[in-house]
Amino acid sequence: MVPLFNFYWTQLQLLENQSFTPPTVRIIHSGHACNVEEERHTERVYTIREGETLELTCLVTGHPRPQIRWTKTAGSVSDRFQDSSVFNETLHIAKILRTQGGRYYCKAENGLGSPAIKSIRVDVYYLDDPVVTVHQSIGEAKEQFYYERTVFLRCVANSNPPVRYSWHRGREVLTQGSDKGVEIYEPFFTQGETKILKLKNLRPQDYANYSCIASVRNVCGIPDRSVIFRLTNKTASPSIKLLVEDPIVVNPGQTVSLVCITTGGEPPPILTWLTSNDSLPQRSVVKGGTLTLPAISSDEAGVYSCVASNNVGNPAKKSTTIVVRALKKGRFWITPDPYHNDDNIQIGREVKISCQVEATPPEELTFSWLKNGRGLRSSERMVITQTDPDISPGTTNLDIIDLKFTDFGTYTCVAALKGGGIPEISIDVNISSTTVPPNLTVPRGKSPLVTREGDTVELECLVSGKPKPIILWSRADKEAPMPDGSMQMESYDGVLRIVNVSREMTGSYRCQTSQYNGFNVKPREAVVELIVQYPPTVEPVQTEMRQGLGRPVVMTCRVLRAHPSRVLRYEWFLSNKLLHAGAFDAQRDETEYTIHNLNRDGWGEYTCNVINEAGAGKCTFHVTGKAYSPEFYYDTYSPLWQNRPRVYSFKLQWTQMNPNAVDRIVAYRLGIRQMGLQRWWEQEIPVDGNINKGELMTHNLTELIKPESYEVRLTPITRFGEGDSTIRIDRNSLTFAKPVIPLIFSDTLNNVHILPITIIHHCTALLMPVMVYVFVCAFVILGFYMYIETSRPRKEGDQARLISPFFNVAPKNPYSITNPPAYCLGFFYHMYGKHIGTLNAFLKQKGQTTSEGPVWSLGGNQGDRWKQAKVSIHPTSSFQIVLEGVRGPGIEGDIAIDDITLEEGECRDPPPSDNCKCDLFGRH
Repeated sequence: MVPLFNFYWTQLQLLENQSFTPPTVRIIHSGHACNVEEERHTERVYTIREGETLELTCLVTGHPRPQIRWTKTAGSVSDRFQDSSVFNETLHIAKILRTQGGRYYCKAENGLGSPAIKSIRVDVYYLDDPVVTVHQSIGEAKEQFYYERTVFLRCVANSNPPVRYSWHRGREVLTQGSDKGVEIYEPFFTQGETKILKLKNLRPQDYANYSCIASVRNVCGIPDRSVIFRLTNKTASPSIKLLVEDPIVVNPGQTVSLVCITTGGEPPPILTWLTSNDSLPQRSVVKGGTLTLPAISSDEAGVYSCVASNNVGNPAKKSTTIVVRALKKGRFWITPDPYHNDDNIQIGREVKISCQVEATPPEELTFSWLKNGRGLRSSERMVITQTDPDISPGTTNLDIIDLKFTDFGTYTCVAALKGGGIPEISIDVNISSTTVPPNLTVPRGKSPLVTREGDTVELECLVSGKPKPIILWSRADKEAPMPDGSMQMESYDGVLRIVNVSREMTGSYRCQTSQYNGFNVKPREAVVELIVQYPPTVEPVQTEMRQGLGRPVVMTCRVLRAHPSRVLRYEWFLSNKLLHAGAFDAQRDETEYTIHNLNRDGWGEYTCNVINEAGAGKCTFHVTGKAYSPEFYYDTYSPLWQNRPRVYSFKLQWTQMNPNAVDRIVAYRLGIRQMGLQRWWEQEIPVDGNINKGELMTHNLTELIKPESYEVRLTPITRFGEGDSTIRIDRNSLTFAKPVIPLIFSDTLNNVHILPITIIHHCTALLMPVMVYVFVCAFVILGFYMYIETSRPRKEGDQARLISPFFNVAPKNPYSITNPPAYCLGFFYHMYGKHIGTLNAFLKQKGQTTSEGPVWSLGGNQGDRWKQAKVSIHPTSSFQIVLEGVRGPGIEGDIAIDDITLEEGECRDPPPSDNCKCDLFGRH
């Protein structure tokens, strides 16, 4: 019988000696990167094609688990204020746009030390179709009778990286100096974004097809783009004509058609329509050069422009204004004799009646006056003025001079538009002995007006007089808006109605008479005081208090503000049971309730009601003995592969949040289920003794099926019962590809004889020797052990070596290694027999021509048991591990190895070798 050997390599995540560690950050990418480059400074440049998916993942370490935040600096002025912020490990942007390029920062912080920040610059590559524009210049040559004609072809293409241009005439490639009549250059002010082809004094052969090819040299797989322009002797800039008047005055509801035609231009121009705000009405219809606006409204009035472009010269533009007729806001006011400062209408004095409307277009506005239904004409005593330069436009005045009793009656102002189609506006004004100026009062009991927050309240001012004017409401005590958001509100009945009144609306409100629909005299005004009562605002509104049995609990409810501020009383409840009540101390703004010795009956929901005339504010305290949730520690990078082909195990690690806040945690309930399945498998993990804050706990999850992922749930248990659970799915740690572990058998050291290495499966007693005489042979080893065969014809001093794959060193400073990282090499060995030779472990670094001495070495009989070896190594470059077995002086005794591991960090103390007493089939 021979010892069991299970050979595998595993890379474990670094575990610091201290459980609390500040954060570190590393950015990795996936998706469709074209290229990833390292810059001289700390950030990396990640190149991606426009329209592809950007996916950046922020890998962090640290405990407590850091909070991650992604931020982006603007890549251009256009998106300067559109910074994104993502609180997640992975930043995912589908179909990335060119404006989303820029530097992305991943920031991780957990309250320990300074936040860790890494950045990566994302460069979005794109290439638009090039555009060729043509400009011509014609000048008279001196002392000759012909015109010199020069043409400039300008090629522009938006791109990143910078574009390269090439010009072709037909199939001929044009370069600077290849043709005396051709000049190619880049204007200095365009910074290489434009390529100009200048054709000097056009010749017959210059009339041809010109193509501009834009190229970014297939960067990111972006193909070249080109455009063709045909230059002829008829090439000309566009000209257009609008077949409409300017302006166009129409009635609302009318259909308007604007017709634009081209009168010149080669190639034929393309016509487009624009408005002053750059967007056409939704119901508009464009067909060729005709724009139709069906059932036009006042909102659709404005300037409409027809633009023609053929990339030759400057675009042609013609505009017209559409005016939609409208009449609105008819108002009047009465002005008693202004020469005597009268507030009343008196016989023998002058009276002016003014009428105002808003008209579009204002020049079409006409007024007429009626008295008792009959038309009035201007006379010596009845002076009608159509426009008054001293007042706003759209106003007419009727001056009644030397008012007589027979002048009493109803005067009607009629406003109309000359074009017709719009209903007239008629305003009646009654002039009689009962026509008196207004008076304004606040009804008794309506000020101050007391109400409660959330109610509907009506502020009222009584207005008398004939006619009654419009009442204007505003805030009197502060420059604050009215409830509707405006600075002033109108009321025709003197009532201001506020729905769902809030505490911010407390204050003074001014009501005043307006000249509109009333007398044009000094405004009358009054003030109404509004007092809004609201229940006390308290803190905390809701909080959770965790405490163990037998300990005190103090709950404090604090009043922040209330109106009325005199608090009447407080009441403490546990569920619906009244615990304590009383009046507030005038000197304090808080009340307390203390549980001196918490028992099981004391767990539950405590409420404190703080009550005034307007209602109650409530503080809620959830007193519980539930333990806080555990916090998973960052996981290993790789699983721990077991000695069966289809299963693996995983080291689960966690710390307990505030373990001393409640009773001692006696156990954890562990639940695990395979992703996609419903059933949970549960077990209890007992805990001996108290858990310290930050103490790292571990548990191996076994019998996990390759390569499935699992959801893990961990719940602490105290005398109270179950605490808060933590559920974690870590796809970076729990999802694994099937391992392929190359083992290299070599005699590269000293060219000695090679011993055969026998590979034995642990389930059989049959020997399956593999005689290796080639320099390199690769195997996938799972569920096997290895030992060297020492029987004849092997000689003393013969060696067998196993060489691992290369491992990369990941320094904390990616540009230099000042403090080489530490790794712990561990393995189990079995060295039993009279003629045992030597077992050596070497560190072989990349680039080394000779090997240094072994980092670990042991010889001779070590007893019939498995023992563990651990040694710390400090490589400075990529490295391999070499395990060497050397034959002893005879055949009694073979050397076997198993469970080779490599962990980041210095080695911890190995367990005593006496803990493992196993037979030759393994350590089980």
